[in-house]
Amino acid sequence: MPAYNEEGRIGGMLSEYCEYFSNKIKDFEFVIIVQGTDKTINIVKDFAKKYPQINYTYSEKRSGKGGAIIEGFKRAKGSIIGFVDADGSTRPDAFFDLIKQTDLYDGAIASKRMPGAIITKNEPALQQFGGYGFNWLLRFLFLMPFKDTQCGAKIFRKDVISSILPELGVTEFAFDADLLLRIWKKGFKIKEVPTTWEYKAGSTFDFRKWFWRLIPNMLMSLMRLRLLYSPFNGFVKFWDKYIKKVKI
Repeated sequence: MPAYNEEGRIGGMLSEYCEYFSNKIKDFEFVIIVQGTDKTINIVKDFAKKYPQINYTYSEKRSGKGGAIIEGFKRAKGSIIGFVDADGSTRPDAFFDLIKQTDLYDGAIASKRMPGAIITKNEPALQQFGGYGFNWLLRFLFLMPFKDTQCGAKIFRKDVISSILPELGVTEFAFDADLLLRIWKKGFKIKEVPTTWEYKAGSTFDFRKWFWRLIPNMLMSLMRLRLLYSPFNGFVKFWDKYIKKVKI
């Protein structure tokens, strides 16, 4: 669970997840990568006293969602490894639905855009617009079959993660896309599962305020990713050194 300045939401999320999984699975582990300067780490420490299944790290410095998830992958010990957003938008039973899919598939991803998905409260219109646009462009550029690459709940067998972990980079907004591309291109079978999802307010990031700066950043991330998966991938180092990205 990547958690950057999530003091307002992570308590409720951990309460639901710890209670649910304690009653559902005997052997589980929550690896929480805490970053930021608010009281998130104090909340996580309190839960860790009650639930020994919680393993956490802390840094004031932010490495981004991708960096936090990569760190979590390295620390996770289970035979099945996944990640979920710390805001609680994906309910624990919906995440457990993904785990059940690993009996038949190499991995499973939650989807808000598959038939059968239940959205109890949708995100603001601008975020919906940005998400649809990002996913459409991603499918156009890479011909991936997934309808929703950005929903924050995914799970895979450990051998799948181990096979692509040395290749993973942070890749800004395109981390989920890069992860899925690498797994998909290796021929692993990924099941896209309609999920139950609820938008949770309380993020310290104001999407409306940064919308017109986010769009160029998202496009740049996808362009870099397309370059990475092209015959010209040797230019990625040049891109990283000389192409200035929009700072958020």
